[in-house]
Amino acid sequence: MAKKIEAGVRSADINNKLVEEILSQSNPKELFGKDGLFQQLKKRLVERILEDELSHELGYSRHSKASKQDSNRRNGTSEKTVIDDSGQKIVLDIPRDRDNSFEPQLIPKGVRRFTGFDDSVISLYARGMTMSEIQSHLEEMYHTEVSKELISTITDGVMEEVIRWQARALDRIYPIVYLDCIMVKARDNNIVINKAVYLVIGINIEGKKELLGIWISKNEGSKFWMQVVSELKNRGVEQIYVACVDGLKGFRDAINSVFPNTIVQLCIVHMVRNSLKYVSYKNLKEVAADLKQIYTANNENMANLALEEFAKMG
Repeated sequence: MAKKIEAGVRSADINNKLVEEILSQSNPKELFGKDGLFQQLKKRLVERILEDELSHELGYSRHSKASKQDSNRRNGTSEKTVIDDSGQKIVLDIPRDRDNSFEPQLIPKGVRRFTGFDDSVISLYARGMTMSEIQSHLEEMYHTEVSKELISTITDGVMEEVIRWQARALDRIYPIVYLDCIMVKARDNNIVINKAVYLVIGINIEGKKELLGIWISKNEGSKFWMQVVSELKNRGVEQIYVACVDGLKGFRDAINSVFPNTIVQLCIVHMVRNSLKYVSYKNLKEVAADLKQIYTANNENMANLALEEFAKMG
C-alpha cells in the first residue's frame, strides 16, 4: 500500500520510462502480440503482395484467365510459417505456379523471419496516405532492389486491398470504442520520421476487439475526430455506448455531435498517467499498484472500498 502521495512534484521529474512500464503492465499491448489486432492485417497485406508478385511474373492478374498458349499458370497455395517483429508466428498462404518456378521476393524461399514491417503495415492501412507514400513504403519492405514495374503492380493491388478494408461495413452497435494515437516510423518527403497514427478500436456485442479504422493526420483536433466518428456512422455504426478518449479539448462535443447519447470518458491509461504526475519517483510503483486495485475491481462496491483505502493513505 502506498504510504504517501507527494503532491506538487513536476511531471518533468518523473521517470517517463518507468511510468510507461507501469502502464504497460496494466494495459498490455495487444496490437502485435498473438492474435493482435494488426496480425490479420499483416497476413492479408503480405499475401496480397505475394499474389501480385506472381501476377507480375505470369503476366496476368489473379482474376484473369491464362491464355491457352501459357504453359505456366497459378496452382493454388502452400502454407509457410514465418516469425514477425513481435516474435509471433504467422501462417501465410504462399501462391504457387504450375512450373514451380515462382520465387517470392518479399519473403524469399528459405527465409523464416519476417521483420521490420510493422510500422509499414500500419501506415499502409491508414487513411491519409498518398499514392507516392504508399509506393515508398512498399519499396522499403523489400530488402533487395526490385523493378519499378513490379512495385507499380503491387501498389495497385495494395491500394485495392486497403480501400476495401477502409470502406468495409461495421456493426450497428459497439458498447465501447477507444480512440487513441500511437507513433510509428513513416517516410515524409524522403525522410523517416515519427508520425502519429490514430486508431479506433471497438468492443463488439460479443466482447471481441475490432480495429475499426486507422488514420494519419497532421493535427489531432476536435474537427479531425468529428470526421472520424462521422465516417464510422457512414459505415453503419448507429450507437456507441461509451467512448474512451484522451484529454483533447472539444473531444466530447465532437463525438456527441455525431453520437449524442454516447458517454464520453477519459481512458484509464490517461487517467493513471495524469494521476502519477503528482507522485514522487520512489512511490510510483506502489501508487500505481494501489490505483490498479480500483480500476480492475470486479464491481462498483469493491472499487469504492479500494478507493476509500487508497484515500486513507494520502
